Amino acid sequence: MAASRYDPLAHCEPTVTRAVVIGSGPNGLAAALTLAKSGVDVTVFEAASHIGGGTRSSELTLPGLLHDECSGFHPLSFDTPFARLAQLERHGLEWAWPEVQYSHPTRGDAGAAAVRSVDETADGLIGDEQAWRQVFGPLVPRFDDISQDFLKPVLGVPSHPVSLGRFGMRAALPAGVLAKRFSSEDGRALFAGVAAHAIWSFRSVLSSAIGTALGTAAHTYGWPVAVGGSQSIANAMAAALLQHGGTIETDYRVDSVADLGPADFVMLDVAPSAAVALMGDKMPPRIRKALAAYKHGPGAFKVDFAIEGGVPWSHEASQRAGTVHVGGPYEEVAAAEAMVHGGRMPEQPFVLVGQQYLADPERSNGDVHPLYSYAHVPAGFTGDATEAIERQIERFAPGFRERIVARHVQSVADLSLRNANIVRGDILNGANSPRQLVFRPRVGLDPYGLGAPGHFICSAATPPGAGAHGMCGYNAATVAMARRKSAS
Repeated sequence: MAASRYDPLAHCEPTVTRAVVIGSGPNGLAAALTLAKSGVDVTVFEAASHIGGGTRSSELTLPGLLHDECSGFHPLSFDTPFARLAQLERHGLEWAWPEVQYSHPTRGDAGAAAVRSVDETADGLIGDEQAWRQVFGPLVPRFDDISQDFLKPVLGVPSHPVSLGRFGMRAALPAGVLAKRFSSEDGRALFAGVAAHAIWSFRSVLSSAIGTALGTAAHTYGWPVAVGGSQSIANAMAAALLQHGGTIETDYRVDSVADLGPADFVMLDVAPSAAVALMGDKMPPRIRKALAAYKHGPGAFKVDFAIEGGVPWSHEASQRAGTVHVGGPYEEVAAAEAMVHGGRMPEQPFVLVGQQYLADPERSNGDVHPLYSYAHVPAGFTGDATEAIERQIERFAPGFRERIVARHVQSVADLSLRNANIVRGDILNGANSPRQLVFRPRVGLDPYGLGAPGHFICSAATPPGAGAHGMCGYNAATVAMARRKSAS
């Protein structure tokens, strides 16, 4: 993907609007493509040898087995402003869906499962049929409108205030309060698993927001995987960018924006602390202070497995689920998340298991399949959670250990070293505290501007947050172009 070594002075034609993007994660590439499609001359710089950031995929365990390195499922990547602009399907991106979107085993062979249909999901929750319909049913037909608003900065003027209000009535609640809408163990657990994606305490206000969004998305768009691995998303973005005249430089570390030569737009797909370092004195002190105070959340400890014959889940629907939330009943999940939030490692952590090969069989090699898993752990966790992860899976899938052919372990430190945006293991690029769900990466009406003309941050630390949807980059690029137009 790399072109010839970059010369900053070679692209200084004054009549051409020029942009540089630091970081080739999904948001950096989205910002680059958004600008390039508007006629801007764009160059992307990536310190690693491969593009993609959180959308990389590789053969981590055995030859022929394809594992997603971070982002594995993409429920918020459909029918967004960026998706409509990018049209990545024209550049080779294909989606595939599992039969069951996500599941949650509770004890023995019991558990619950979410499928595309709200009614079918509700019918499987004995005692909670009406409750599940009441929580998610009214949101699904309005989710296109709702998502258009929550994928923008929260303080913006909503385009669909009534629909967003319906969503907000649920999202604003602590997850522990919304979970009380469900009376059955299976219903509470199914909601707990999706709410745990926030990696935050269930007692906190707004801790239902991410679970409500992802749960509604499962019934609207499903939780698809990218055929050929999440790397296919980055590859499609890169192909589209190159078609529009953009350039990508890999193995190119940037230590200061001052080293890049003149540019009309400088887009930083980096963590806030890295933006401070890259900008140096170009960033006003008040913004430097605000970004330096940005909070990162708990971490992840990831183990990828090569599994012969698949995972022998006792809960039958989990054998068909793309994502399996492993943590037991609601009370156990809530307790584990509270411990992690408080900086303590639980003996039985919440574990997310990805079975992407069920939707995309070409990731497997015969009867040996790639299995994705990570546990929620405290920020900066220095221990080894491999045993805890395997023990949790074995608990709900007796015989699992006997099927392990190979494993690839990535500690908190390993994940952070592999991707600089994963600070102390924080795969979400920011704590999902109430304040940062509303104001990220700092308090203010402009979450993307860095206080210097043409300089913007576009990583998942900005609205709308984590996910391979590309909307952080799209939003930042749109703001950048609007600001330049108003100044001209």
